[in-house]
Amino acid sequence: MVTAGTGGIGLETAKGLAHHGYAVTVVGRNPERGASAVREIAESARGGTPRFVAADLASLDDVRALAARLAAEGPLGVLVNNVGAMFAERQRTVEGIEASFAVNHLSPYLLTELLLDRLRADAPSRIVNVTSAAVRAAKRDFDAVEPPGGYYGFHRYGRAKLANLAYTLHLAERLRDTGVSVFAADPGGAATGMTDGTMTSPKIVSPPLRLLWPLVRRVFERSTSGSASTAARSSVFAATDVSLDGRTGLVIGSEARPVPLFRGAADPRIAENVLRLSRELAPTGEDHDARRV
Repeated sequence: MVTAGTGGIGLETAKGLAHHGYAVTVVGRNPERGASAVREIAESARGGTPRFVAADLASLDDVRALAARLAAEGPLGVLVNNVGAMFAERQRTVEGIEASFAVNHLSPYLLTELLLDRLRADAPSRIVNVTSAAVRAAKRDFDAVEPPGGYYGFHRYGRAKLANLAYTLHLAERLRDTGVSVFAADPGGAATGMTDGTMTSPKIVSPPLRLLWPLVRRVFERSTSGSASTAARSSVFAATDVSLDGRTGLVIGSEARPVPLFRGAADPRIAENVLRLSRELAPTGEDHDARRV
């Protein structure tokens, strides 16, 4: 299953999995794009028939409904949390949560947690969380959903991706020897809807970087000039390659091979704060039911 799989890197990832013989489910908001994606994926398919499931991954209630459906239908051998978004202006989800943190971390966190029993039951299985080099520009303060200071989209995106990377590494250790392998995949740069739109605005970076915007923008343009199909290689490798059998907790770089971990993501204090915040904002099971009452 590939979230945000109806276009860009997600669609290319889905096509790669289909080529490896997987019956792929792609998740997205738009049924028309979903139908188009399914037709395109089917051309690469060497296994089961691809399908589309509609869900708004910015809504935690939609994520819960999606997880319940997938867990009931099964089996599930690969979960690729590809969803990601950057916002030039501060936005909030239907639950009132800052959107960058919700979409880039809480959504994949909650979906993964709710599907763990299914993934264990269908082991050997793999979880692939898509990360970003933007983690290196992130504040490492996770005492609250929003850090102190102003809102700058690129930095908030990097912070949310750092939270998810810290969770990914923690989850890998938590699931070690269960038959469920956990990887992060860094696609590198690619020309997508996000890079063609949001990343053209100087509002996404802090004021000191805005003074250097022509230079910063050229750096962004060079780093996002690759194709989506090339950027998908890391996720497809993480999801399918036999050299990763029995391994876990690795970051797969844009060249489709393991790369050194970003040291900040392995800080146990960051993982502890991220997990506390995630459980508060996106409770599962009885905790969620109690909050609704």
